[in-house]
Parts: sequence; C-alpha cells; structure tokens
Amino acid sequence: MTQHPTQAVILAGGQGSRLRPYTDDRPKPMVEIPGTGVPIIGHQLAWLAEEGVTDVVVSCGHLAEVLEEWLAKAELPCHVTTVIEREPLGRGGGLKFAARSLPRPDEPWYATNGDIWTRFSLREMAAFHTERDATATLALARPRIPWGAVETDEFGHVLDFIEAPPSPYLINAGVYVFSPRFTELLPERGDHERTTFPRLARERALAGFPLPQGSYWRAIDTAKDLREAAKELTAQKKSSGDVENPRPAPSPG
Repeated sequence: MTQHPTQAVILAGGQGSRLRPYTDDRPKPMVEIPGTGVPIIGHQLAWLAEEGVTDVVVSCGHLAEVLEEWLAKAELPCHVTTVIEREPLGRGGGLKFAARSLPRPDEPWYATNGDIWTRFSLREMAAFHTERDATATLALARPRIPWGAVETDEFGHVLDFIEAPPSPYLINAGVYVFSPRFTELLPERGDHERTTFPRLARERALAGFPLPQGSYWRAIDTAKDLREAAKELTAQKKSSGDVENPRPAPSPG
C-alpha cells in the first residue's frame, strides 16, 4: 500500500539575485505572482495542502524575518515551522538541516525549491516512488527552449522556424519524494546533486518522475519568468477563471 507523505520541506533561503529589484527587500519565495496578490510560497503551501500535506518545514536564510512575518499573519492551510540557516550549508546541507525538524522522521517526505510554481499530483509521484522502491525520486520537466529553433535538412537547407520548441532533454523540476533513510545520506554541507544523487543513481535507487502531459511548471528565476507567469495566468483566467491552476505555455510531459 502506498504511503503518501504528509510532511514536506520548502527550501526558501536563496538570495534571488537574478530577480532584483523584487528581492531587494524580500526573499525569492516572497515575490508575488503577478495577478494573484499571493507570494510564490503561498501557492506552494496551498498546493501541498491539497495533496494531503499537514506539516511543512520552511528553511529560511536571506531576509528570513520577512518570510516569518508573512507566515505569522497569513491564514495557512497546514502547520508550518521555520528553521533559519545561519550560515550557508549548500543545498544538500540545507535540506538535511531542515529535514531534522520534520515531525515524523520515520516517514517519507516531499521537498521543493522555494522558487517553483507548479501543479501536478504529488500522490501519483509518491506512488511512482513506492513502486520503484526508490530512496529518492525527482520530478522531471521538459521546459521550452527560450530561443527560436531552426530546422534544416541534411543538405543544410532551412526547412522551418520553430518558436520556443520543447527541450529535447528532461530537467530536474525541483520537486522531490524522499524515503526516510534519505536524510542520513545527505551531506552536512554541500550539494546533494553532486554527492548523494549520483551515488543513488549508481545504486539504481534514484527515480525520475516525468510530469504528466499538460501539467503546469515554472521556475521563477528572473523578471522574465514573472512576466511569463502573469501572461499564462491571464490566459487561464480568460478560459476558466481558475487562478490556482494556470494552463501551461510549456508542456513538461
């Protein structure tokens, strides 16, 4: 029987330097999605709660007090605890630090980066994780290339121009399912994607869950990402009026 995680970690300590000036006075997860009046982390907490998560640990760093103040005032859909990374521990170290505050260390857990805005079934991802007996499972997206592509034949003749085609490669979508034992495999400092993940891949204990066709996914890294998210949201409002589930411009599946 699949055990769907009911606890999660959100990594929200990044400085978001590429999102300035939006991040001059707030951490990246506190940047609002245009047209919603809700910061990225608000959308994430709503999504996690919809997927059955009852407890979330938010790892703070840059301008932590701004995030903590918002959490204290907001009507939250689940129980939220914050931990503050007083010195840089790296992504893996930060994840381990936050995981130690999870209320049920002997149960599986989700994790997501604090700049990801997405909607898909975490329960399906958890089932996928369990079926493969994985120690860790990462969501995989297929974003659109930000440039137009040129299609040619074998003789070098240009056949077509393709605006923002889907990438031929899947990428790490920044959303994870972890088994309880994963926490002890994380480094105290450093990047788990350079240490723990390669080790698990060699052991065939790392799984990749492709986002279902049509799932919405966007990493909010730059001001352009915010503008694109706003356009996608506007298009969704016109078609259905659903703010929380915008239809994708890219198709990650």
